[in-house]
Amino acid sequence: MTDKFIFDYIELKEQENSEFIRYSYYELKIKSNLTDEEINRFLTVNRDYFENHNYKVYFTGARYEYKGGFQNVQANELMIAIKEEQE
Repeated sequence: MTDKFIFDYIELKEQENSEFIRYSYYELKIKSNLTDEEINRFLTVNRDYFENHNYKVYFTGARYEYKGGFQNVQANELMIAIKEEQE
């Protein structure tokens, strides 16, 4: 897995929905065929990127608020990033 792969994936996710980013176990482990070590690195880079671009980042089991409701990051979801509203 290269840095280009990570940043191309981030760009793809932002194009799909720049307000709400979700990474599932299936898309990283099965579809992208990443090892556990690669997934950890992928998520670390993504966390840093999204936190630096005004997102709140949540991992499996965390509770978050989105569109007025509270939800938990599900067991099959590895990371969720939600764009913070600018005041």
